[in-house]
Amino acid sequence: MPEVDKEGKNFHLEIPQKSELFFLKGSNELGWGMKNRMARIFNPKDGHTLMLAFDHGYFQGPTTGLERIDVNILPLVPYVDTLMLTRGILRSIIPPATTKSIVMRASGGPSILKELSNEEIAVSVEESIRMNVSAMAVQVFIGGEYETKSLLNMSKLVNIGTQYGMPTLAVTAVGKDMVRDAKYFRLATRICAEMGAQFVKTYYVEEGFETVTKSCPVPIVIAGGKKRPELDALKMAYKALQEGASGVDMGRNIFQSESPIAMTRAIKAVVHENKKPEEAYEMYQELKNEYN
Repeated sequence: MPEVDKEGKNFHLEIPQKSELFFLKGSNELGWGMKNRMARIFNPKDGHTLMLAFDHGYFQGPTTGLERIDVNILPLVPYVDTLMLTRGILRSIIPPATTKSIVMRASGGPSILKELSNEEIAVSVEESIRMNVSAMAVQVFIGGEYETKSLLNMSKLVNIGTQYGMPTLAVTAVGKDMVRDAKYFRLATRICAEMGAQFVKTYYVEEGFETVTKSCPVPIVIAGGKKRPELDALKMAYKALQEGASGVDMGRNIFQSESPIAMTRAIKAVVHENKKPEEAYEMYQELKNEYN
């Protein structure tokens, strides 16, 4: 039988117990496990995240820059906070020793040859837990042919995710015939938040983006979108953060860059060091010479 210690006496009666608010907006009432997962995605020091998106193959196959994940993407992993990918890539290529947080694509179905909005839930929450991910991502097609179906997909993930402490990221998809303006993104992001998504990924717009972030009660992460010149991508990231975004989820603007590692580090400087775009671009140019 173990020896019994004497009862303690130093109870620090003069010090009240602290009860701190969670650092992400709209997240204070979440459970401990869900908050812990969100804190893996978003840096608690500044509330920001740099996510690397390379889940494009789930509907369009080996796109430019993603022909070989092991060759093109693994060297970038040390410089980002979070990886956004599919379970197939996570299981087959990402080393289990990685400590980066994972946002795993949970919806899918159609390819670029079909109607993209006709997605289903493709990954269970049990699989997400088994793979130790930090959040599940689901595509939401506001204004799309299968809008209602995509919102119900998201709601089902939110329902089951809440039971297990697993956050849901709603990814707002924009059809080629839809207007990409602040009015549309206010609608799309607000609906996702109202339906329970813990955070939302959407696009940056030059006019009125701050109204998008202000009207959405949960954190917004911007998508990088199509490939653009490096300085333009850095400016977009900087302006989005200044106007209320909580992070950047970039793919093509990183892995299709002339120097992906240099670009990743430059974006990181904007996200976590508040570097101005011009400073980050100068950094990119210097690092490009080093890596190339």
